[in-house]
Amino acid sequence: MRQLSTIEINRIKSLTENSVELTLIEPTKTGLGKSILDATGPVRSYLKEKLVHDYDKQMQGQEHKILINSYLVDKGTLIRSTASLYRPTTKKGDPRIWFKSLPEYADPNDILGIIELNNELYVLNITQIDVESLLKSKIINPLQDLVKQIKSISDFVADELLGLLRKVARMGPVPAMLKADTSIGRTLERLLGININSSKKPDYKGIEIKSFRDERSNRKNLFAQVPDWTLSKFKSSAEILDNFGYSRDADFKLYCTVSTLARNSQGLKLNLNTKINQLLENSDKLGIGDFCVWPLDTLHKRLLEKHNETFWIAADSLQIDGVEHFQYK
Repeated sequence: MRQLSTIEINRIKSLTENSVELTLIEPTKTGLGKSILDATGPVRSYLKEKLVHDYDKQMQGQEHKILINSYLVDKGTLIRSTASLYRPTTKKGDPRIWFKSLPEYADPNDILGIIELNNELYVLNITQIDVESLLKSKIINPLQDLVKQIKSISDFVADELLGLLRKVARMGPVPAMLKADTSIGRTLERLLGININSSKKPDYKGIEIKSFRDERSNRKNLFAQVPDWTLSKFKSSAEILDNFGYSRDADFKLYCTVSTLARNSQGLKLNLNTKINQLLENSDKLGIGDFCVWPLDTLHKRLLEKHNETFWIAADSLQIDGVEHFQYK
């Protein structure tokens, strides 16, 4: 998929801020001409997670094609469509998806958002449609209706938690329940009546709670996920340390940030390969190359499992009589 423009990113942000989950697809000129779109890894994962369709279980051939009620979301109307999900008999049966009437709705290389609601699919042209204006419009339109339906489903529990958090904020500075970096989260969980455990599941009725000291707000941790060692060239964290670690203060360490944008001082970089649906960690050392693998499906599942909906809660850290207190905001 091509790089998104700033306008497209802001339009997607307007949707996600309203609890709308979506996946993106980019039709090519050839695809629109032949009525064929590749169901990319993110599209397949989204449809599977939404219980719409699982390509892994689909057999090849037109006789196994699945049809899903769909709509193309235009500025003032919904255009009825049908999504065809299938795997052709040619080659390896690469997953395909197609929406009826799409060539009249989208141009080549437009970015389209696919949104699921009640087991039906809605396609929104992110490139051409002014999402922000439609959502703010005083004239009721199909996009407003769609977002309102989706938002109402997720708002009930969120409003309940927000009410509890407001009560906590009105309590004023609260003493930390222990001396540790994690005390801010543990103290808040105690105030909310949440049992402290090591579960990977969200904290409050499906909502993840992330609290942080406001003066340390430069970086947030979403989740931790080790590589798939069975797919990776290196089979353990120890092997990574042996190859890229360094001596410091009488210890042998490896503390570094790895990015998709540029190599770090250890020569490490992340590469996203959507063709094989994997995130790869790569070294510029001779003979090493790609050495760690994370399947994108695993990361998508982990992110949705932990952060389907998340509250980010800032707090001021105050010292009162030598004890750290938190003013949750």
